[in-house]
Amino acid sequence: MAMVLAKKNERRARVTRQNGTTMAIDVMEVEVISTERIKPSSPTLAHLKTYNISLLDQLFPCAYVPLVFFYLNPQTTTSLTDLISERSHTLKQSLAQTLTSFYPFAGKIKDDLYVDCNDDGVYYVEARVNRYLLEILNQPDTRSTHRLLPQDPTLATARMNVVMIQVNFFECGGIALSICSSHKIIDGHTCTTFMKAWARTAQGSSLAHPSFIASSLFPQNCSLPKNSTLILWPKMFNQIKYITKRFVFDASALARIKAKATSSSFVKNPSRIEALLGLIWKSAMAASKVRHGLQRHSVFSLAVNLRRKSSLPLSEFSVGNLIWSAVAQCTPDVDAAEEELCCLVGRLRNAVKKINGDFVQELQEFHKVTKCLKELGEVYSNEGVDYFSCTSVCNGGMYEADFGWGRPVWVSLGGAEDPLVMNLIFLMDTRSGGGIEAWVSLSEEEMDVFERNSELLEFALLDPSALELGNSTNCHALIYDRIGSIADVVLLVVRFDIATLGSLSWCCGFPVPTVV
Repeated sequence: MAMVLAKKNERRARVTRQNGTTMAIDVMEVEVISTERIKPSSPTLAHLKTYNISLLDQLFPCAYVPLVFFYLNPQTTTSLTDLISERSHTLKQSLAQTLTSFYPFAGKIKDDLYVDCNDDGVYYVEARVNRYLLEILNQPDTRSTHRLLPQDPTLATARMNVVMIQVNFFECGGIALSICSSHKIIDGHTCTTFMKAWARTAQGSSLAHPSFIASSLFPQNCSLPKNSTLILWPKMFNQIKYITKRFVFDASALARIKAKATSSSFVKNPSRIEALLGLIWKSAMAASKVRHGLQRHSVFSLAVNLRRKSSLPLSEFSVGNLIWSAVAQCTPDVDAAEEELCCLVGRLRNAVKKINGDFVQELQEFHKVTKCLKELGEVYSNEGVDYFSCTSVCNGGMYEADFGWGRPVWVSLGGAEDPLVMNLIFLMDTRSGGGIEAWVSLSEEEMDVFERNSELLEFALLDPSALELGNSTNCHALIYDRIGSIADVVLLVVRFDIATLGSLSWCCGFPVPTVV
């Protein structure tokens, strides 16, 4: 076996030299093989050519939210070339069909006030990756996933695109499907709805048509100040270097956090998200205290889905930024007890409760929105205050996006080498159900303290293997997923730590080979 491994390494080294590069086997390279625009399969009707964004959409920047859906390859007989051809055809055809219903997604954003539904199409890229998907899943890198995105979402030339997509094919036949959606008209719930609709179309299933009623319920107003985005999302963009890390909490850990956060004086039955955010907020405040030498006033804003808070005709299929920020504050210099987990959870609960049906009804009036913005501006204008923001796509069904070759084995936030968004917490479900991934962006100095917080680490796993997050029969194809020979298996296994080998043995359905 050792001779086989040596020959395999030698063959790989020769290929590298013949290609004229000095690339090590551990370097991930993404080669773009095609770019095009996927247009709706049927032209958009004339009276639908202009899609006005809503008043709530006006409050959001033309920034892109990147997500990456990773899929294993269950096929073991089809050649890689044929496999790529088949799946490419399926994805393109079903995307074109889906865009007929989601027609604004194939248009261009104009003047930050409307979408020209000109059927120009979604910017669509296909690429080849010189790695096995197993390697990415085993050791996720929150910074390198940006290489799988269609292009840098911050490029000014791309700001008019509503949606950009890149399909990355790995050597094993696995796929990383990345989507960058403009926050100008798409919130996390809308993105999830679109992905599930696209997947159902790929399998030939009927889909519920999206609703574009938001601009009718919340009509835009051109007199809204251009800086309103900065009022609602204060100090999110900063020149200080920030770092993003991924913390995973399984179902049992969340149950223990909930038990710890339960209090007869504050919240008797906290949700898993309330309890988790209370813990993260408490840990972030502790990190800030170490950095600044004192406990500062802290503000925590949480994006609340309005679809579930109103008697207005909003459905789960309503498109747009149908969210509003619930704002909680903590002033520990007044009462040290405010730093306790149960108290923070209580403050989060009370903030969210204020966004009820009556509040959503009032948001239809422009003067109510401007009043809320003024109040938020007063809160956010104070210096010497820590601001944290959270958005969540939990309970949205991201892992239901099955295109015909199984549910995604992992859904990841698209990373960046140098994150520009500060003090942001992004929550996502884990594949196994019941767990939550928290992607946290903090300054390097505060992250160094945050990631070593003993109370946090009592419940969290820091950047664990994605293979540990779900027990599914899909994982049985993991290593024989287009690998081709036992030598390839050994080549991959020797690069994993010993603790991983047991899980690999289970998910692959055969004993790990012994190197002699």
